[in-house]
Amino acid sequence: MGNLFSRTSNSLVITIHSKGKWNQHWQSHLASNKLMVIDFSSSTCGPCRFIEPEVNAMAARYTEIEFVKIDVMKLPEVAEKWDVRVVPTFVLVKRGKEVGRVVGADKKELEETIQQQQQQRH
Repeated sequence: MGNLFSRTSNSLVITIHSKGKWNQHWQSHLASNKLMVIDFSSSTCGPCRFIEPEVNAMAARYTEIEFVKIDVMKLPEVAEKWDVRVVPTFVLVKRGKEVGRVVGADKKELEETIQQQQQQRH
């Protein structure tokens, strides 16, 4: 069956493959003060594959931020909860609340949104 929770290759991005693991990870997030970037993508999405190395690089650069990847085909209920209509969509979450969103494979906008959130942290 494979891992239900993994890190892809040498990436610092956590890939979540099951609803149970998502719920467990979400509860852990709620108990922390960390910014979490949720990468909603699909293995069949060209732009998702295009931006993946950039997301991995950001995860290595911003180690105080949690980067999580969700395949919308495997966890459609999670994508629906976050109102994801297009992939890739990046949802930035802090203390359980959405604090930013980037729709599309726009590396510059994603990095700027992450940096804005970092400047606002307490």
